[in-house]
Amino acid sequence: MNPPGEIRLAMLGMIEGNGHPYSWSAIVNGYNPAEMAKCPYAGIPKYLGGQPLETVRIPGARVTHIWTDDPADAPKVAKASKIEHVVARPEDVIGQVDAAIVATDDGNDHVRRAKPFIEAGLPVFVDKPMATNTADLNQFLRWHLDGKTILSTSGMRYAPEIRQIIERREQLGELRWLTSFTCKTWERYGIHALEAVAPVLGPGFVSAQTNHQSGSDIVHLTHRSGVQVTLGAIHDAYGSFGAVHAYGTKGDLALKLADTYSAFRAQLVAFIELLRTGRAPLPFSQTIELMAVIIAGVRSRERGGQVVKLREIYDELDGAAVQRLADEQH
Repeated sequence: MNPPGEIRLAMLGMIEGNGHPYSWSAIVNGYNPAEMAKCPYAGIPKYLGGQPLETVRIPGARVTHIWTDDPADAPKVAKASKIEHVVARPEDVIGQVDAAIVATDDGNDHVRRAKPFIEAGLPVFVDKPMATNTADLNQFLRWHLDGKTILSTSGMRYAPEIRQIIERREQLGELRWLTSFTCKTWERYGIHALEAVAPVLGPGFVSAQTNHQSGSDIVHLTHRSGVQVTLGAIHDAYGSFGAVHAYGTKGDLALKLADTYSAFRAQLVAFIELLRTGRAPLPFSQTIELMAVIIAGVRSRERGGQVVKLREIYDELDGAAVQRLADEQH
């Protein structure tokens, strides 16, 4: 039995290269260290183990159900992250939980995975990036405007180190350039690099231009503020993940976003607070804009480095829906 008022969450899906069902479930529920040591993603038990065991928990919420693409994975995650119920089909959680987490990071497959739960009226957290094509982005936009509760963010939005850029603005002077780095592919991990620095500037990205080489994309963004942004996604540069550099008229600041546990915990707390209060941590219009940046970066690469305006991406969305979204912000 769950304590009265405790929010019940379902953790759904696990694909190669993404261990969020282990880590996110553990951050919410606490975990079994002996079982977590068997986790195939070595970084997860490492950063969990950096916290006092008794503090790893989000009070008032619990991951109660788990489903993974490979049925053999779910019992392992359940043992490690103290999840009570393993289900045979993801849809089996409908009626048993208060919200669903789609824990896979393939932005071309999220509409399919999220649809049963959104249409059943469950709030859904979608792992980053929410959508990497305009048809799926349009569907998420329509669902939002139909009153469905959907949240999708990168944990890097909540990286505690990034606050230093705001705190040291006087020393930096006026910002002129931001760089942010991720390993893996632009489609899958570019949102980490983008969302680490996007809150510093706020909305207003204008265009993307991608310099592509085998195994890497370097994407240059323009922003209405005049600050330039360069995002690197180099597939095998795992050790450089989370490097951010801010350049201003008076000084510069190099950061390494290394506190993964705190970033993920704050991300999950934001979703749980949305479920409790109905207040989203950021306007949905900003999520749409960030997905448009990711899509524009892909198109620029496909066009040999041509500048792609975000307006092109917006023009492919439902015009009336985009206008309603804009009206929602005012």
